[in-house]
Amino acid sequence: MKKTEQPKPFNRRAFLETAGYGAATLMLWPFISSCDGQSSNTASPVVNPDFRPDIDLELSAVEREIPILSGSKTKAWVFEGSVIKGDKEALQTTEGSYLGPTIKVKKGQKIRIRFQNTIPEETIVHWHGMHVTSENDGHPKDVIHSGETYIYEYEVMNRAGTYWYHPHPHGRTGPQVYNGLAGLLLVTDEEEEQLNLPQGEFDRPVVIQDRSFDEDNQLVYIQSRMDSMRGFLGEQILINGTAEKVLNLKSGCAYRLRLLNGSNSRIYKLAWEDGSPITVIGIDGSLLSVPKELPYLMLGPAKRADVWLDLTDKPEGTRLTMKNASFPLEVMSGGMMMDGGETSLPQGSEYEVFTVKTISSGSNEYSLPQQLVKSNYLDPSTAENLNNPRQFSFAMDHMDWTINGRTWETTGVVDEETVKLGSTEVWELINSSSMMGNNRGGGMMGNGGMMGGGDGMMSGGMMGNMMQMPHPVHIHQVQFNILERDVSDVDPQLWEAIKEGFINEGWQDTVLLMPGMKAKVIMEFKDFKGLFVYHCHNLEHEDMGMMRNFKIT
Repeated sequence: MKKTEQPKPFNRRAFLETAGYGAATLMLWPFISSCDGQSSNTASPVVNPDFRPDIDLELSAVEREIPILSGSKTKAWVFEGSVIKGDKEALQTTEGSYLGPTIKVKKGQKIRIRFQNTIPEETIVHWHGMHVTSENDGHPKDVIHSGETYIYEYEVMNRAGTYWYHPHPHGRTGPQVYNGLAGLLLVTDEEEEQLNLPQGEFDRPVVIQDRSFDEDNQLVYIQSRMDSMRGFLGEQILINGTAEKVLNLKSGCAYRLRLLNGSNSRIYKLAWEDGSPITVIGIDGSLLSVPKELPYLMLGPAKRADVWLDLTDKPEGTRLTMKNASFPLEVMSGGMMMDGGETSLPQGSEYEVFTVKTISSGSNEYSLPQQLVKSNYLDPSTAENLNNPRQFSFAMDHMDWTINGRTWETTGVVDEETVKLGSTEVWELINSSSMMGNNRGGGMMGNGGMMGGGDGMMSGGMMGNMMQMPHPVHIHQVQFNILERDVSDVDPQLWEAIKEGFINEGWQDTVLLMPGMKAKVIMEFKDFKGLFVYHCHNLEHEDMGMMRNFKIT
């Protein structure tokens, strides 16, 4: 909420041109300092003496060497923390992982987090999915420099759910998350506690991320301009910040698996290899009203799903593999030529994600409730614009990832992005699926020309088919209900392969829009005025400008 001295100016356009469109580059440990020049830092961080926290935490972003693979340790940026006041169990670490500590809180608690930045570039922390004031949200304008501190003070107002936290500096969110800065934030409430869901060792995080390493076990990030354009895809899957992809569990027990897609841009179509259905009990910011069984689960970047796993009838030594089932997303790239832009794990290919292994026997008293929580969803008739929703189109326009033809401005906001406090609205989020958005000029350079380079060539005539990219859209400060998905413009082959993996129920903060898809969401703008952001959670798209402000007045 309060921070230190004014940062130095930074040429954002020059940075974006270098990061997004420059010559093909191999980035092995992206210590590139950047400053936004728009923060409103005060002289020193000061706690509010009138704020009486139930839990007072210290959290730092630090440089460490982590033993992720056999051999040399991997340089990473990690969150580390400690409890100053309150329940010591509110902060739980995972040994041998680069992931930050899991923060566990309860609705109604007051939380103070003293965040210190010690990495060699500016950053700020966003509490993904949390309903907080603008000052506590981690807006890019509030970045702090290395050595500075930012103090968050807020009351937990969210429903029980699986949330998370990660950096949010514009232009550097992708590399900072990729290099390790992320952690889970779990909220419980009285309604959840009455359900007797798995707790303790039977409540397991499963953070799924993809990473690439060089021969010395160091993280490799952007290798070509196409990595920036489409979003970075790693060459191997990590679970909970480690290369060990096995969950050692007990036969005879029931478990709650909290799945988070913490990858920069990879989409997962998760399915049990033996064909068993996936039983989902929660999504983003809430439990569901009833459990939902799916043949597979589509999990876009930043998406969370709580899954029920019943091992009561499984003998010791059982192995259950969760795989990524194939789906034809690469077909939508239209034969793009990408020398060096490929990965050993292409988007939409089939591969193992993690394996559950029962290494011992046990028992617990948890059973799957047939009724979970009251839905209490928003009534569409209360929306003042139900028949005329605000429309937000996500597309590429003249080499810029845009929303309604606009790119990021630190504090910029237009009339169509201004909403009233206390109002309920419907927004229609549209994946326009075209490289050029409105296709002005008909080509990559706006003149039907060609874009060339060491990582491939792309002609203007290919654009309408080549960059039909998914966009996982995240709206800060609110949880919304999904009213409908319009798939009339989605490729039929793609839709047929993924249509049974989406969950529209529950309270959500991120919605995956496949190429051509539209989604209507309803939300209430309550409690807090201020400036918040909405954006594509493909982190490379976000860093390249596919993010805008909205203002609650």
